[in-house]
Amino acid sequence: MTERVIEPPLHPTWSNIEREFSLLVGLEDVKEMIKHIVAWSIINQKRSDIGLSADHHALHMLFRGNPGTGKTTVARIMAKQLCELNILSKGHLIEVERADLVGEYIGHTANKTRELIKKSMGGILFIDEAYSLARGGEKDFGREAIDTLVKHMEDKKDDFILILAGYGNEMDAFMRLNPGLRGRFPHVVTFPDYSVEELMEITKKFCREKEFTLTSAATDRITVYLRKAIHNKHSSAKDNGRFVRNTIEAIIRAQAVRLLKHGLFTRQDLMMLTEKDVMEGLKEKD
Repeated sequence: MTERVIEPPLHPTWSNIEREFSLLVGLEDVKEMIKHIVAWSIINQKRSDIGLSADHHALHMLFRGNPGTGKTTVARIMAKQLCELNILSKGHLIEVERADLVGEYIGHTANKTRELIKKSMGGILFIDEAYSLARGGEKDFGREAIDTLVKHMEDKKDDFILILAGYGNEMDAFMRLNPGLRGRFPHVVTFPDYSVEELMEITKKFCREKEFTLTSAATDRITVYLRKAIHNKHSSAKDNGRFVRNTIEAIIRAQAVRLLKHGLFTRQDLMMLTEKDVMEGLKEKD
């Protein structure tokens, strides 16, 4: 008789992050990289617990990718899970952009930036479109924000993580403008655009969460629309998940008009999104 092998229980944080990531569509390479960081953190703590040397690597990161590809969502999950590991004491996320950091006169920017870093202690400071801090030239106050961030990245690395995010090409150019900055971000995570299949999966997930159902004809019509949209360089489909959400919300508004006109208020009527709703919603959106 073969003896059954009992697998040891997974570390709770590892189980939690796997569960959280299972709810996200696509992003397989991103998930794998973040899992590596979490795994390293867990094992590093185990080493420390038994008296082995344990490293204290900075966890500052660069997130490259178009809007709506899950950058903020992944950052929020990371903050929560790193808090569970006691790497971050609070596990919150502060999301800011250039206007939140840059002041109007000399010294104002440094004060604003330091105040945001203070609010972010114990969690993650997430700066979207971070490359905009370097757009104004040498005399722009954005450089002052960068200098302040660089200083605190090292001084407060034990309970503070900085994530700079933005479009891939712009982030690469930003790093070239600040050669000393690149080495301070040991983790560079690239968020790819979603495929048509992944966008449809997000569409169906969004509908399930909002308690709507799509007819097969409606599904086919949305699929064709998304396929055309992602190949149109002038389309806002580059906004990925946001594009899908805006599309479905337009379709839901079209459904509301149809139901009201015809007095259709049964449970099935209120839940069903038809091909006609899709066509009318896309007219409004476009």
